[in-house]
Amino acid sequence: MDDLLIRPMEPSDTDEAALVWWKARHADGAQLPPAIHTSEEVRIWFADVLLPDGETWIALDDGRIVAVLTLDGDDLDQLYVDPDVAGQGIGSALVDLAKDLRPGGLALWTFQSNLRAQEFYRRHGFTEVRRTDGSANEERAPDVRMVWGAHPERLESTG
Repeated sequence: MDDLLIRPMEPSDTDEAALVWWKARHADGAQLPPAIHTSEEVRIWFADVLLPDGETWIALDDGRIVAVLTLDGDDLDQLYVDPDVAGQGIGSALVDLAKDLRPGGLALWTFQSNLRAQEFYRRHGFTEVRRTDGSANEERAPDVRMVWGAHPERLESTG
């Protein structure tokens, strides 16, 4: 993607960014548990929570939002790419941005069922530090905690 533009999400972007999230969560072959919120609730969450409370970035190709990244402290909280353009390096560009913004380390959760995401993050230097039964997430789906760099949880898992 030669014309990829990455910039912070603005209020006028929230509906389109929420749609990318929704499409990625519901794409054919998605290895994710079903979303427990409606598309309208997701749209409101983008506008009322992610915009003011998270550090959310969008990737645009030819003026169209094709991916979204949210950082919450040192957590890579959300990373979703439009399924129509997946596999073209957009997610990698956003992970690189996250690493640049958090050089001290990052952590993230991904679902145990999402083997593609786990492999993607491993290729980007993340390592698994623990697994849970999912009782602490909204979907109640088993998940995996992964870290990159000198994140404190990496140190805890090796100490």
